[in-house]
Amino acid sequence: MTTDQNLMLYTKLAGFRLVVLANRFGCDTDFSRELHDRLIEGLEAAVARIRVIMELERTLLVGDDEFIAYQLQGETEIFGRFTINLLDDLEIDFDTHEYRINGGNWINALTADDNGIDIAYPELLALTEEQLGSLVPIVEEITRQTGIPVHAAHAVCGGPSQG
Repeated sequence: MTTDQNLMLYTKLAGFRLVVLANRFGCDTDFSRELHDRLIEGLEAAVARIRVIMELERTLLVGDDEFIAYQLQGETEIFGRFTINLLDDLEIDFDTHEYRINGGNWINALTADDNGIDIAYPELLALTEEQLGSLVPIVEEITRQTGIPVHAAHAVCGGPSQG
């Protein structure tokens, strides 16, 4: 992205943060306030990443520094995979049969007994529009205008599968 595109993205993200803050005042449940708070945190993290990218761009404009160019490329690639998770983030390592939720400790999904081996990974269950409430149009606009996906899902344990 160019510096102008990053500045425009920065402005959009900061604007969405203000919209979510204002929308939070209408929340009538702790769960809804929590969702708003997590979205605000995600938007703040995105803004911080864009600030870093813009600072690296400015530094690169002043002088030709190979390390800064490499760092800028890395930050840009990382930002390209940026996602805002409002609830749970699930990581699964299929090689080791382990999973972790929200960056916590790795948990082994394998169990074995006389009947064989069971593998039980949790699944992400998306919130309904009713559960997201007034955040639905905001989340849709954030993704549409910025390209940053916003996920709102709970990790739930499903039944075991035979391995």
